[in-house]
Parts: sequence; C-alpha cells; structure tokens
Amino acid sequence: MNKTQLIEAVAEAAGMKKTESEKAVNAVFAAIECALANGDKVQLVGFGTFGVKSREARQGRNPQTGAAMTIPASKNVSFSAGSSLKAKVNK
Repeated sequence: MNKTQLIEAVAEAAGMKKTESEKAVNAVFAAIECALANGDKVQLVGFGTFGVKSREARQGRNPQTGAAMTIPASKNVSFSAGSSLKAKVNK
C-alpha cells in the first residue's frame, strides 16, 4: 500500500472526501515527524511505538576498495509493533 492508496482507504472508511483524508493523513505524518525530531516517542496503543535510536560512530570498510573508513554517528527511527498489530499480522 502506498500513500495514495492509504488516503483512499481512509476516505472510504471515514466517509470523507479524498482531499479531506489527504489533509488528515498528512497531518498525522507531520505530527509524528515533529515529535520524533524533538526526540519524543510516539506511542499508539495497540498499533506500535515510533522512537529515535542513536548510533555511535564506528569503523567500517569501503566494499569496493577495502579501505577502512569511519561511519559517522546518526539517529535512526525505530518502530516496535504493538500486540494487537502483531496478532493481526500473524493470524
């Protein structure tokens, strides 16, 4: 499912126009992005939890040349599925 299909599914399920559901979906994504950018967790009970994990700088190798290189520290978004979502996926 891509974003357009998600918007259509939300519009159909909520009885909204596609333009209204697009605004709603975009608002949800923006709120999640903003919270994660501020270092907060986003916990959706029954669905899952979005969070930010920090990675330390580390040594790696260039696969083409084999030369050692330093991979810089970074932050990555993580998602942990909730029990209800896990149950539906594993059904």
